[in-house]
Amino acid sequence: MKRVIILCAIMTTSSILSSCTPIVQGAAAVSTVATMSNDRRTMGEILDDKTLYIDLGNLVAKDQMLEDAHINFNVYNQAVLITGEAPDENTLDYLESIVKSKSSKISQLINEVDVMPNSSYLDRAKDGVITVQIETLFFDQEVFHPSHVSVRTERSVVYLMGSVTKREAEHATNVASKAKNVKKVVKLFNYLMVRPAKEIEKDNKRKEAAVKRAELEAKKAELEAKQNELNQQLYELGSD
Repeated sequence: MKRVIILCAIMTTSSILSSCTPIVQGAAAVSTVATMSNDRRTMGEILDDKTLYIDLGNLVAKDQMLEDAHINFNVYNQAVLITGEAPDENTLDYLESIVKSKSSKISQLINEVDVMPNSSYLDRAKDGVITVQIETLFFDQEVFHPSHVSVRTERSVVYLMGSVTKREAEHATNVASKAKNVKKVVKLFNYLMVRPAKEIEKDNKRKEAAVKRAELEAKKAELEAKQNELNQQLYELGSD
């Protein structure tokens, strides 16, 4: 039986774009529709990333030359991050060569595979815990939507991918670095000059709706107070 284990994630839509390992990295594995609706990629780009991920996963999983390697893929906007371990330099070079055979579909290749013994299942589980911590922290902030940043942890090194502004990137990096047992955070972002106009418009509408709700609640409280005051006056008149 092959010992290649492919641990993969495509942004935080990993539940619909990847699933090939018993060790799940990330709370995002339970998110689908909400994540896709906030994804900064088009549906076509999401599907292209999914297709590329599947192709690469199959390519490696079926290759006997890589049966002693532990390889992970992350794909975002056709940028491919490879992490894991290879037993020797020849295997590493071979891995990169077969991945590059898909070069027509790859916009950028980031090879972070190290030549060393494969990580243990315990280590991979610990990496998964770090990823969950970070994704949970991402839900507890308002600078960017959690779906905008993909998290991959390999031997306690955290890799962040996504299309974000520099402000969002710095904030995501600072938040990720606060998770326990993180050795280093590596930024592999596609930088945007400004946030998408549709997102800004959506946020403005949400803020306007929140202001209106607050105004209505205040008016309701005011009316209830006046009603209570009138009821008290009526009570006092009745007592007389």
